[in-house]
Amino acid sequence: MSKRGDFIAFISMYRAISKRISEQQRIGILRQGRRKYELTADESERILKDFGFVIGEGIDYLEVLKLSITKIQNQTETSIENIVDEEHEKLYAASIRAGNRPRPDGRTQDQWRKVLNEAKEILKDPQKRQEHIDMLRNGGGLDNFPHDMAPIPAGEFLMGGNDNDALDNEKPQHTVYVDSFYIDMYEVTNVEYKKFVDANPDWEKNNIPGPYHNGDYLRLWKGKDYPKDKGHHPVVYVSWYAAMAYAQWIGKRLPTEAEWEKAARGGLNNRKYPWGNFRNPSKANYGNYVKGTTSVGNYSPNNYGLYDVSGNVWEWCLDAYDPNFYDAAPRENPFAGESLTDITNNFMHIKTRRVLRGGAQSSKHNYIRVAHRGSGAPTGTSDNVGFRCVKDRMP
Repeated sequence: MSKRGDFIAFISMYRAISKRISEQQRIGILRQGRRKYELTADESERILKDFGFVIGEGIDYLEVLKLSITKIQNQTETSIENIVDEEHEKLYAASIRAGNRPRPDGRTQDQWRKVLNEAKEILKDPQKRQEHIDMLRNGGGLDNFPHDMAPIPAGEFLMGGNDNDALDNEKPQHTVYVDSFYIDMYEVTNVEYKKFVDANPDWEKNNIPGPYHNGDYLRLWKGKDYPKDKGHHPVVYVSWYAAMAYAQWIGKRLPTEAEWEKAARGGLNNRKYPWGNFRNPSKANYGNYVKGTTSVGNYSPNNYGLYDVSGNVWEWCLDAYDPNFYDAAPRENPFAGESLTDITNNFMHIKTRRVLRGGAQSSKHNYIRVAHRGSGAPTGTSDNVGFRCVKDRMP
């Protein structure tokens, strides 16, 4: 198939799930067209347009300006205008200071300023603002297609490894069917995790109960503050318990091991890495080339639009770790250990080791292969461990 045909197949995966994509997803798709499929920007735009996507609907402009319905309700029109202007001015000024640096959400600064201006225009107009609030309250927009997540289509893939680097716990390689789901495009960052800590004091660095970490929880933080200039780096020194708590708080969950591997492969079977069969330090943060984590999204995404699935930090999965699980794993939606219901309702009572995937910034090349299986105690924390979340696709 030609590069153009491959790009069309890539877009078809999105279209099969929803006719709506966010502006962020549009940017990611076009970036893939240029980087992965070697198309011109104009050609990628034309192909995307031919698919008839509805683009940009469902942006939460209150969230864009860091506002809430609660904050503006019962305010006079003058007060609302002042609040909107104040938040817009702060964010717009920060964007100007950032120059042309790309944002972690995939937008350029110019694109971000356009969104900020749209938010200001809509929220200062009483009629447009009410229509927007009604849309949010009625579950409109992208509720079934989260703007910060990538859609993973249902289907089969080959799970495990059969190459010379494959370990015993990656064998036998076997066919697995996984239902469709959404997965975070990026690893959870310090900025995002701070919102959770601020809303849940029991999970602050100095408050978390001893049974739920190994003593180094959020080791690099000072109280409730993450390290300076690390806001968009993945949060580290988080235990499996903490990752589970965050995921439940935000209305998501951790991925199963099978979901993680399907998403990480990006549709490529029998490949060692998300990009192919050959190691490449320009494709991921591993091997101590950088000597530390990088902000999320620094490297090119895989074919499903996921960043940093190999390297940067290991990622917690939902499953219990069983080195022999592949010997008798179910074909459909395999999951090792306790039932999903038990995990959801009683995760703080779990004691068994949990799966870790993806390798980290200090990992050797064989650990960042998509089939490699690691594990850790649920209390474990380190400077190499973080996570990302998934969400079940609504029917």
